[in-house]
Amino acid sequence: MKGRVIVLGSAVAAAFAFSIWLNKPDLDLEPLAPATLESPTLPQIKAGEYLVQIGNCVACHTAQGGAPFAGGRAVPTPFGDVYSSNLTSDDETGLGRWTNQDFYRAMRHGRSKDDRWLSPTFPYTSYTNLKREDSDAMFAWLQTLPPVKRAQTPDTLRFPYGTQLATRAWRALYFKPATTADIAAMDRGRYLVEGLGHCAACHTSRGALGGLRNKMSYMGGEIASLGWDALSLVPSKPMTDSEANELGQLLKTGINTHKAVAGPMSEVVFHSLQHLNDADLAAIVATLRALPPADSPPAARVAQVSPEQRQSLRARGKIVYAEHCADCHGDAGEGRANVYPALAGNANVNAVSATNALNLTLNGGFPPSTAGNPFPYGMPPFSQSLSRPDVAAVLTYVRSEWGNDAPAVSVVEVERR
Repeated sequence: MKGRVIVLGSAVAAAFAFSIWLNKPDLDLEPLAPATLESPTLPQIKAGEYLVQIGNCVACHTAQGGAPFAGGRAVPTPFGDVYSSNLTSDDETGLGRWTNQDFYRAMRHGRSKDDRWLSPTFPYTSYTNLKREDSDAMFAWLQTLPPVKRAQTPDTLRFPYGTQLATRAWRALYFKPATTADIAAMDRGRYLVEGLGHCAACHTSRGALGGLRNKMSYMGGEIASLGWDALSLVPSKPMTDSEANELGQLLKTGINTHKAVAGPMSEVVFHSLQHLNDADLAAIVATLRALPPADSPPAARVAQVSPEQRQSLRARGKIVYAEHCADCHGDAGEGRANVYPALAGNANVNAVSATNALNLTLNGGFPPSTAGNPFPYGMPPFSQSLSRPDVAAVLTYVRSEWGNDAPAVSVVEVERR
């Protein structure tokens, strides 16, 4: 009996200590500066509009067919879907009763007005690098949005991932808040790439619990549950001035002499990057150019194709390419400058994983309409006009021709789509 009492007492004490840990404030977070009571100025509001644009907030906080910034868009994760919140000025369902202090705490510390730990699908691991004046400007502009009453859509995360306990544990493992000194040490390019632009959220691979693999920063990988891969931002060799200029054009317009964006990146360019001013665009390119060159990590799974199968696929693929692809992409995969992307040396084509190449072939590829490229040319989907064996054949051919050197694509791999 005495032993049972001791065990019960220990369990109660452990539960009590655990509840304290769960609800205690983060000791490594700097105290926030007190809220200001000053009315926002017009320049501050205009600055906030620009920052919200280049932070791509509208993409996640707008449901398909819904009012801009009213939330409700599903953010898929391996653990279930998380739904974005309402950023309009509605008092009941949006930010109408928030203060700039509440907003800054959410952005910088990942904690809501009601003290809940926010889901890490909201990239506060990047926004922790945000300057107070920028956060206040963003909030000032969001407060000018007309109120839209739209209640929060409940998340569909599997137990226990949607609990505050799981979120608190995740933060302990993966969230290191920035200090004021950290932020002050950042140049403009790093500030945009690592902070407001939250590029690592897609371009850094994640572990089993969804935390970023920081040792593989910006080296690309699967975008969980979206069915696309983010390409590596790390150059394989030092970038030339010409390549840096081409990168800037790609980010600003969605297309350059040899490349075009598609898939999730098309949305980023449309909503966000095309609005960058010249100085910020140059700063981002300089930061990406300065990343130490490295080879991309291997794909998690590559279909096995025998040499005989590969040879057969290549032979058939050459015929399919001549019939369906060469008119736009050229006999030698050279493409057409600023119109059709080259396939020779193309990053999506040469990626170890064929995910993006398969998506583009089956579903089509469409760069965004931007001020610098208002009428983009698109690639039609071939899922209805080509058989699965022909898709495998033409991709195997393209991925091994004109100096390209990527694994063959099996029919089974196409069938999985």
